[in-house]
Amino acid sequence: MENPLPSPARPAPPAPPPPEAVAPLMRALAVLRALTAAGGRAAVSDLVRATGLPRATVDRLLSTLGRLGYVRAEGRDAVLAPALLELGNAYLAATGLPDRLGPLADRLADALDESVSLAVPDGDGLRFVHQATRRRAVSLAFRIGDLLPAERGAPGALFAADWAPADWQRWRARRAADPADAGFPAVPPRRPADAAPAGGRRLAADFTARVAAARTAGWSLDDQLIEPGLIAVAMPVRDPAGRTVCAVSVVSHTSRHPAAALPDAVLPRLRATVLAMERALTAPAPAVVADDGRPAAWRRASKRQLGPGFVESVARGLAVLTAFGTGRAALTLSAVAEAAGLPRATARRALITLEHLGYTTGDGGRFRLAPRVLELGFARLSGLTLPDLARPHLTALAERVGESASLAVLTADGADAQPAVQYVIGVLAARIMRVTISPGSRAPAHATAAGRVLLAASPTAGRTARPEHRTAPGPAGRPFLLDRVRADGHALVDDELEPGLRSVAVPVHDGDGRAVAALGVSTHAGDRSPAATRAAVLPALREAAAAVEADLRVAGRYLPVALP
Repeated sequence: MENPLPSPARPAPPAPPPPEAVAPLMRALAVLRALTAAGGRAAVSDLVRATGLPRATVDRLLSTLGRLGYVRAEGRDAVLAPALLELGNAYLAATGLPDRLGPLADRLADALDESVSLAVPDGDGLRFVHQATRRRAVSLAFRIGDLLPAERGAPGALFAADWAPADWQRWRARRAADPADAGFPAVPPRRPADAAPAGGRRLAADFTARVAAARTAGWSLDDQLIEPGLIAVAMPVRDPAGRTVCAVSVVSHTSRHPAAALPDAVLPRLRATVLAMERALTAPAPAVVADDGRPAAWRRASKRQLGPGFVESVARGLAVLTAFGTGRAALTLSAVAEAAGLPRATARRALITLEHLGYTTGDGGRFRLAPRVLELGFARLSGLTLPDLARPHLTALAERVGESASLAVLTADGADAQPAVQYVIGVLAARIMRVTISPGSRAPAHATAAGRVLLAASPTAGRTARPEHRTAPGPAGRPFLLDRVRADGHALVDDELEPGLRSVAVPVHDGDGRAVAALGVSTHAGDRSPAATRAAVLPALREAAAAVEADLRVAGRYLPVALP
């Protein structure tokens, strides 16, 4: 076993990029990393300082990233946008770990009533790829994509058991350069005594001993290595070739178990789950799932439209990341080029750049995505709610049609209560006479356009609605039926909730096709006829709903998106 205790090494300077590296792609990724480090929002001037790039260069890169949907502008700030999650989704889909092992981790969490995590090795650290969190006052707060030092978690000792001497050398260099773990924002900084040289030597010796114990026992214990009270037991999950591909951890708190008792409490079920996970990894590779990647024609059109504001080499390089996915874990250069819609030489230069930066790895002529892809905003964008996703699209909708816009969900106050809608976001029109919709307010579902489209999409709610609301008379005596609303894909309601108030709404569907909310526009009925209102509002309303749905599909693929 390699001893990590010799005199501390200094980190080697970063290797210069190879001559074939795509400089604009490197700069764009630096901007994304800086924006992620700033919490997902930063003034453009701050990004200039953080990256050391000229202002004009940062502006062009942000324009390109905005066109891709990865960043949006809010005033003078640049903000990470949900579409950026497609890069991390590509890595997670390519590994297959959340899809194959996530359900087993979820069942283990239910059986033990404890939080369960899946983590993969990433350099001399570990990165989370799945979380099954128990909701308690004291609960796990790590996010998918968070990076921890190997020595501050049970999985790290399991991964380090397979380290080569060069891996230990890199670990020593990192510990010497960052004794307080400032480069790992997901964990609390070390105490000054532990960050001091003597404390660092003590921690290194402890880590060496834990690695040796994990190699012998086949499992590892985290006894409050991250923060007081947090404990965990982890076991490795190996592929058919015997390689450790991830570790599964059961996480608890000393208020529930003493650290010494946790292994006895969880190891029997944990071992059984690991065996089931390893069997799942022997299943045939999943079929290739095609994505909605942007074709070369889209990139050329963007270049024509934006001119110098669109850096095509950046779009091409990021398209290489999304060439991977379900059934596309390891690809040849030709396969990457074909999936990304790029010339082979262009794909090769992008792969050289991405491998230099640690986002891809190559072995035997085949390339894979590396866990580091998750550092590109994935953890920062976790925890998004449906209102978070909808807010920028609602704002744009209200500006476009000049009317107030809102997002509503279906709710009821009790088992016998009639369905109601609750408004969760309202964006006011920029006009003197405007409809005001207060977030949190409720209205009878049958009397609102939002309520009707949600009732039409919900067979249960439709059956429980009053008969007169299922067949209420409409204009000119025509029957209003939920089937009609379902067929039309929208509802228009006049003068029912309040005299003079007209509303139009369309459903918002999640990735499984379920209507989870309704997007609506409200206006004064006297402004124009119902037909004119439909013509003026409905196309924009449908486009806004489609934009929310696109963000919801990307954000909800591997992350829970909270619905109000």
